[in-house]
Amino acid sequence: MTAYSVKLLRLPGNEDLPLPVRMSEGASGYDLHAAVTEEVTLAPGDRTLVPTGIAIAMPNGLEAQIRPRSGLAAKHGITCLNSPGTIDADYRGEIKVILINLGQEPFVIRRGERIAQMVFQTVPQVELVPADRLPETERGDGGFGHTGR
Repeated sequence: MTAYSVKLLRLPGNEDLPLPVRMSEGASGYDLHAAVTEEVTLAPGDRTLVPTGIAIAMPNGLEAQIRPRSGLAAKHGITCLNSPGTIDADYRGEIKVILINLGQEPFVIRRGERIAQMVFQTVPQVELVPADRLPETERGDGGFGHTGR
């Protein structure tokens, strides 16, 4: 297994927040914490951009994906828009999470609350080759439920 080094910068004013952490040895995602300065109430159907108080630097060939936390989704209907969100290797700004309330009750986001998870993935180098036609397959151009699953 290849180990990668990712530099993590805690942004000024966020020294009180936990760093991203995997909550178990086998966890894939690092929990991200809300760096809001005041509580934010997210009404049903509303969305908001939540700062995390951190920035990262990854080597080329990696991306960080921002994904919902299953507990928030199941218990409160809170999920991430643009999911999974992609943090590119050359981005150096603060990581922010777009949360939406798909539940039926207002949801309060508090400072330090775990709001999403960050999963690192490798990005293959791909060469896109123009073609006049594509090889045939049994499925062909059937999609959007075409396979019956």
